[in-house]
Formats: sequence, structure tokens, C-alpha cells
Amino acid sequence: MIIDCAYYRDGRRQHVGAMSIEEAAQRCREGGFVWLGLFDPTAAELSQASKCFGLHELAVEDAQTFHLRPKVEPYEGDIRLVILRTARYDDEREEVDFGEVSVFVGPAFVITVRQGVASELHGARTRLEQRSELLENGTNSVLWAILDQVVDTYGPVVAELERDIEQVERTVFAGSVAPTERIYFLRREVTDFYRAVHPLLAVLANLERGARNTGLLPYFRDVHDHLVLVNEEVAAQRDLLATVLEANMAVISVEQTKVSVQQNATIEQLTILATVFLPLTFVTGFFGQNFGWLVDHVNKEWDFFALGLGGLLVPCIALFLWFRRQRTSRKRLST
Repeated sequence: MIIDCAYYRDGRRQHVGAMSIEEAAQRCREGGFVWLGLFDPTAAELSQASKCFGLHELAVEDAQTFHLRPKVEPYEGDIRLVILRTARYDDEREEVDFGEVSVFVGPAFVITVRQGVASELHGARTRLEQRSELLENGTNSVLWAILDQVVDTYGPVVAELERDIEQVERTVFAGSVAPTERIYFLRREVTDFYRAVHPLLAVLANLERGARNTGLLPYFRDVHDHLVLVNEEVAAQRDLLATVLEANMAVISVEQTKVSVQQNATIEQLTILATVFLPLTFVTGFFGQNFGWLVDHVNKEWDFFALGLGGLLVPCIALFLWFRRQRTSRKRLST
């Protein structure tokens, strides 16, 4: 749908109220320029804008497709298509929402096609309308205002991602296991954000060359400086998340080793207990036999002590010597 459509001349907005696409195209022939803003337009609306303003069909097709990287494409009639990725951090979900703005820039018109909730441009229009000296530079001033707002919205996203990364980092380096899924999710968000920021450097360099003969060059350079800073911070966040992920895997490995050691100690205790009961099982089994020679000959106390207690004493001495040897071997290995 049409969000706003305005006709600008001599650095001022010439009317207040709604304006159709046909009327906007007619105003372009009167001098000045038109800024038409569309949000999630239908195919019919884009087709009408293409017909009225002479947009290339491939440019219109690009405006309907969600891209992963910003870019700038020149077309006939001195028309450029600039595609920007927008970003906004949602505090409730602790996630980054991405959007897209396709900007058709011609000598006498600017058409913005917004996709996604993170592509608000009302602030850019309001701020630019308060700067008549910039509006006098024509359609390039609109392009600067849009770029300036998009890059400014990157700052809060960087700060919120930095806070999330610090939380995970404190958890990992405190010796606790951080949710690996959370780290992977943050890494994916930062990667998507990097894809929105880094290619925009080349787009801005291209646009700066086109603004050399205008008074807007210092403003484009200012946006470029801010973008370079954001790009460096996002790249650092990517590297930091890779380090955090490696540290988290190391902590998980240490925790698994501790569990294995505890399990081995438990198994060792159970083994000792079973070994202690093994001679008793032998004695009860031995005297529980119903062989004639055993029943006829074991009829005195010394026979019981000799065979019963002797049968217990011999394996106990053997176990004592074996455990003592194992303990000595462990001490030698530890030293």
C-alpha cells in the first residue's frame, strides 16, 4: 500500500494529503521531484508504478524479492535501484528482525519499496523535510536520508547483540555450560547482520562517487564512517562467538570427564563390594554341596575352621595384596 507520496520543490513539500501514483508521475514533469513510499505493495501497485515512472521490469522483479545482500544497479534513463537490508532488535524475543528497502532513484522521483516490519522510514522523511538546504539537492538528498536512518538503526542492534554475547561469555568462562543452541543462534544472527552491513560498504562507495559534485558528499562520508565502525564491531562479534563456542565445547568436555570419573569411582566401589561377597558366596556354596565325602568328613569344628575360614582367609589376603599393588602403581604414575 501507499504509505506517503509527496511532491518537493525548492526545498519544500508542496502539498499535504494523499496523492495517487498517476498524479505523482504528472508532478515529476513540473520540476522538483516526487517521493513515493510503498509498504509491501501488491503486484498491481508495482505494475502501476512501473508503468507511470518507466521502471525496468527486472528492477521491479528485484524489488519484489527478498535479498540477502545490499546492492546498487543502474538502469536506463539514469535510474538506479539501491537495495538495503534493515535490522531491528526485539527485546521481548531477544531476536533480530530483518527487513528490506528497495529504492528507485531517478532524476525527478524516488520510490521506496519496504518489506518487513524493520523497514520504517517515517523518521527519515520527517528529518529531511526539516532540512530545506538538503532537499534542494534533489533525489540524492532522499537517498542520503534513507541511508543515514538505516545505518543509525544498526547501532542499537549491535549494542543488544553485544549484551547477549557478554551474557553467554560470562556463563562459559565462569566454568558453567552455556546452552550450545543459544550460541549457534547468536552466531547465525550475527552472520545475517554481517551480510546486511558489510556489502553496504561497496554500495556507499559507489554512491559517494555519484555525489562528488553535490553538497551532499560530506553527508555520505559521515554515513560511511558510521558504517565502517558498525562493520568492525559486527566482525569482532563473529570472531568472539567462535571463541565462545570453542570454550563452551571445552567446558562440556571437562564436565563429561568429571561425570566419567565419578562413574568409574562408583563402579570401582561396586566391584570392591562384589569382591568382598565373592568368598562368602564360595563358602556357602561349598558347604551347601550334598556330596557324600563332604557330608561324612566335615563333622568337627576344626574341619569347619580349616575349610571354611581358611577358604575365606586365602582370597582376602590375595585381594589385599592386589589392591596394595594397584595403589602403589597409581602413586608412581602420579609422581
